[in-house]
Amino acid sequence: MLGRFTKGTAPMPVRVEPQAVGLAGSPQTVAPDFPRPHDPLQHQGGVDLLHLKVELHRHLIERFNLATLETASKEEILTDIRPILRDFVRARNVPLNARELDQLTSDIADEMLGLGPIEPLLKDDTVNDILINTHQRVFIERRGVLEETGIRFRDEAHLLRIVNKIVSAVGRRVDESYPMVDARLEDGSRVNIAVRPISVDGPLVSIRKFSKTPYSMERLADMGSIRPPMIEMLRIAVQSRKSILVSGGTGSGKTTLLNALSTYIAFRERLITIEDAAELQLQQPHVGRLETRPPNVEGRGEVRQRELVKNALRMRPDRIIVGEVRGEEAFDMLQAMNTGHEGSMTTIHANTPRDALSRLEQMVGMAGMPMTADSIRGQIASAIDIIVQTQRLSDGRRRVVSISEVTGMEGAVIQLQEIYHFVRRDVTPDGAIIGEFRATGLRPRFAGEAATLGLHFHKDAFNPQVAL
Repeated sequence: MLGRFTKGTAPMPVRVEPQAVGLAGSPQTVAPDFPRPHDPLQHQGGVDLLHLKVELHRHLIERFNLATLETASKEEILTDIRPILRDFVRARNVPLNARELDQLTSDIADEMLGLGPIEPLLKDDTVNDILINTHQRVFIERRGVLEETGIRFRDEAHLLRIVNKIVSAVGRRVDESYPMVDARLEDGSRVNIAVRPISVDGPLVSIRKFSKTPYSMERLADMGSIRPPMIEMLRIAVQSRKSILVSGGTGSGKTTLLNALSTYIAFRERLITIEDAAELQLQQPHVGRLETRPPNVEGRGEVRQRELVKNALRMRPDRIIVGEVRGEEAFDMLQAMNTGHEGSMTTIHANTPRDALSRLEQMVGMAGMPMTADSIRGQIASAIDIIVQTQRLSDGRRRVVSISEVTGMEGAVIQLQEIYHFVRRDVTPDGAIIGEFRATGLRPRFAGEAATLGLHFHKDAFNPQVAL
């Protein structure tokens, strides 16, 4: 008998496939060497239950009245879906015992109460990005490679229900009058949403997942993104209260690196973070988190990053960490770095360290202050000490490709000296980039100042003849 959440239609026939269907809709789409998160139901009897859950979702969203699910409890959903799942599993000849079937039923109920079809992807630690291109197609990025999944939403209204659940949880809205929004999930994962009319074919959702275990610099070294001498230099720079600018393109690992760098800040310091959508995962106990706010329906109540930076200066911070500078708040950030808040950090979108300085100069100009180009460059040269350039290479791997030090002004030009860089050597037949990290032979100018604090570099840390 159909429950109160199912549609008043006859049960749909279950199509039995000759083999389990992969996430991209074809057998064995996912490479077998990709690790999966621990799940006692992940593989039973030769069947990948992550794929089975995807098929179950597609089956259930055709059977259920999705609007009524929003007010349902887990117990009520369990009562309705238990017989459906039992018939589905029996038709697929999946060898599950009673305990495993109960666990699968509970998992599916949790997913229906959560974010629906994409909930299994959110729980899969090997998935870095979830990209929803309308209700008909869902892609994921795993280890830098895009794959299409077999996940579908029933229709556009179904996807919009999930979208509204995401944005309402953080006090934001998305509709025809506000068709774009940045939001975040409970775990800090970043979400960008675009709906009609700017999204021509239907809602577009991009989810940048955050690791449940924050990355450390040592973990980044194990992944080949950076080398120990480079880590040592950045550790000494942070502990010497040098202001750091992390530069890179979209998805190059800027925020991940910023999180990792913050672990070197002393626990006795008070930190204030400022972000559009809160995603930094600082480990210090004394952290104050500020987040921008979009305007309300009447167009009022907007709080921009610039106001937050100004307010942060009144909150007695030792360091200010801005998730990303993209506008006139850059002026206030530089003022803070030059007036007693050394050691602050931020990120910026740029392809090279020199481009990062040019963009910063343009952003300061957006503040509308009566400053000449030379005075703006002087402020930048005085405020920024280290520029770390990250890049997502063509093989999908993210690396720190350059660490440069700002050494001051020469005429009207900000002077940079590169300390470390990544040198490409070759490309394997499967597209993997072969290269090595090397020092340029230049020592950072703050080495003497760091030595007075008891922070010393290894004697071969800057030897250009040695591969790191």
